[in-house]
Amino acid sequence: MEYKDEKLVEEKVFKDPVHRYIHVRDKVIWDVIGTSEFQRLRRIKQLGTTYLVFHGAEHSRFHHSLGVYEIVRRIIDDGFSGRPEWNNEERLVTMCAALLHDLGHGPFSHAFEKVFDLDHEQFTQAILLGDTEVNAVLRRVAPDFPQKVADIIGKTYPDKLVVSLISSQIDADRMDYLQRDAYFTGVSYGHFDMERILRVMRPTEEQAVIKYSGMHAVEDYIMSRYQMYWQVYFHPVSRSAEVILTKILHRAKQLHASGYIFKQEPVHFHSFFDKTFVLEDYIALDENILMTYFQVWMKEEDAILSDLCYRFINRRLFQYAEFDPATEYRKIGELEQLFKEAGIDPAYYLVTDSSSDLPYDFYGPGEENERLPIYLQMKNGDLSELSRSSDVVDAISGKRRTDHKIYFPEDVLEAGKAKNPLYGRILHMLKG
Repeated sequence: MEYKDEKLVEEKVFKDPVHRYIHVRDKVIWDVIGTSEFQRLRRIKQLGTTYLVFHGAEHSRFHHSLGVYEIVRRIIDDGFSGRPEWNNEERLVTMCAALLHDLGHGPFSHAFEKVFDLDHEQFTQAILLGDTEVNAVLRRVAPDFPQKVADIIGKTYPDKLVVSLISSQIDADRMDYLQRDAYFTGVSYGHFDMERILRVMRPTEEQAVIKYSGMHAVEDYIMSRYQMYWQVYFHPVSRSAEVILTKILHRAKQLHASGYIFKQEPVHFHSFFDKTFVLEDYIALDENILMTYFQVWMKEEDAILSDLCYRFINRRLFQYAEFDPATEYRKIGELEQLFKEAGIDPAYYLVTDSSSDLPYDFYGPGEENERLPIYLQMKNGDLSELSRSSDVVDAISGKRRTDHKIYFPEDVLEAGKAKNPLYGRILHMLKG
């Protein structure tokens, strides 16, 4: 029997709070899960700094990756198998892509990527194609199998239906993280009727579509996504923690460039500071390593690095105020000058941040950032774009919501305003 067809003697299951059980019968899937690169995802939080707001949000990208795999397995084995539109030869590669789609995420990934100008999807593909344990397992299937998995994740795979299961406006990735993040944060917004969606999902040549009778379940899913973004993912306190985390990395990078002698030399970061890193350096990083550095950097001589690390480790976060860049653009310049006069570095202690989301949109083929819309399959077999049939979706389609805030150390300003009138003036400007 070929490796790609091998089954485990006994099915393995992971007990899961979202899907109840995650089932593994394929030897390839089990072997991939056991690789060091996949196990590393246990040490990368799914929601980054959100645990500082919702204390239960300690789940990892390992959890999420297994969940995406399970949803795709169910779609294929329970929904698509035997249908003429589905090529079952794509089964294993699709499940591997689902399992490995987040393999390249780094520690506190979005903040880390921003500081060092990285792209986790590129690292996912690099791990799949590099000299790694994952690559060795996938190559046992076929020499070109790792490239096929990478192409699905990179959205260049020729079978568009396969790509849509992993990356579309209603895909297994989103269906898992909305429910999983809602469960671990304790909110109710992210719950929707996934069972119904899976029952009414149908394969077509271009993408997975939804039977017309399942429209209301999709409406529920889209509204869940909208609520999760604004109530959880863009929570201003979580954003405050991410602002501080980003500034810690910026400060360490700046100090390294200036020749500063660290008490605890950041050897894990040297190649990133100098832009000489290789894949092995990236894989070696996880959140435990970053948190260790933050702990010891609290004792550094540099007051800014020490303070920022203390704030992050002990949750002494920045306060925030609403900010409208269209009408208050001059305010930032004035505040920066006041901060400098008050002896507070605005580069690290006065930060503007924007959050923006488009809950659902219809991009036509060939448009920038081409994104397939969700299609309903009507009774006569024709496809209808979702917002044409749903008043709920039509009401929010194409409507981008953007939120702007200024983050600042209110505790420092409050403590010092009695001695320094500039502090009080700054507070008045920030808090109105």
